[in-house]
Amino acid sequence: MAHASLPDPELLASRILRRERAAVASGLNLLDNRLAEARMRAVRLLACLSGERWLNEGHLIGVTGPPGAGKSSLVSAMIREWRASGRTVGVLAVDPSSRPELGGGALLGDRIRIKTPLNDDGLFIRSLANRNQLGGVASEVWPMSWLMLVCFDVVVIETVGVGQTEIDIAEIGDTVCYVAQPASGDTIQYLKSGIIEIPDIFAVNKADLGAPARKTASEIARSARRQDRRDDWDYPVCLVSATMTTGIRSFHDHFDRHRRYLVDSGLLGRLRLRHQSAWVVRLIREEFGTFGLDLAGGRAAVERRLSESRCNQFEEYERMRTHMLSRLLSVNQTTL
Repeated sequence: MAHASLPDPELLASRILRRERAAVASGLNLLDNRLAEARMRAVRLLACLSGERWLNEGHLIGVTGPPGAGKSSLVSAMIREWRASGRTVGVLAVDPSSRPELGGGALLGDRIRIKTPLNDDGLFIRSLANRNQLGGVASEVWPMSWLMLVCFDVVVIETVGVGQTEIDIAEIGDTVCYVAQPASGDTIQYLKSGIIEIPDIFAVNKADLGAPARKTASEIARSARRQDRRDDWDYPVCLVSATMTTGIRSFHDHFDRHRRYLVDSGLLGRLRLRHQSAWVVRLIREEFGTFGLDLAGGRAAVERRLSESRCNQFEEYERMRTHMLSRLLSVNQTTL
């Protein structure tokens, strides 16, 4: 892509702040572009959109669970509730990647299954390939979710649905929901895999199946509260049916209740700062390995630098990245 075709970050930021749909799409495309010039402009864009207010506004929700549990259908039902209450909604649907020889793009399965009204200016859905990452969430989701928080009251990240390893969403969402499928035979698997430690809210979809759904809900309820989890949150387990639209309203209310809990306890801003730090550490490890993280001074040093730049963490990450590239180049030249 020629540099002339890349958007001006400052102008694009002003359009995004006005919630122009075309600008949101252009901004997400820029964040998804891996060219060096695009990366530089993306950092400038995020710097324009960052600020103290974005640590406390909006609601970032993660929805995870195994394939076939009905995550997309449930997200569709939730979108109708949020839109009926007047809230705008942005969705990042993380889909499986196509084969590399076919381009490696998103297969668009989740986006197709999310049924929404046509020409709804208060709803924006973007599909994103998971880049074959086992955690179910691509690296680009972190900055993309922050851009969308600028524009929408609620931002939903629906993970790819890869099963037991899908825990990266815990380092993004303010509120994480796990969608279970009754009578699937995987109850013991997610209990032992650690996925039970991730969600704030549980949903057993397809409650119209009756006894199998109630049995799954009971098993989850017995295991959801653990010694390492918060004592002042009840980790609700909801019986819902996306197709029959039963239990959706009370399920929806738990999300609002959890956000109020985060705000009232002073956890929301701290949680988002912690999540940002976790993603910076992840990105450093992915690009430079543990050696690169050591060059940055280790995890504690990275977290300290980010806490000192809490309103401009994307720029701080890029400064650390530039420093590590310089150090690595110096080390290679010395060894040669």
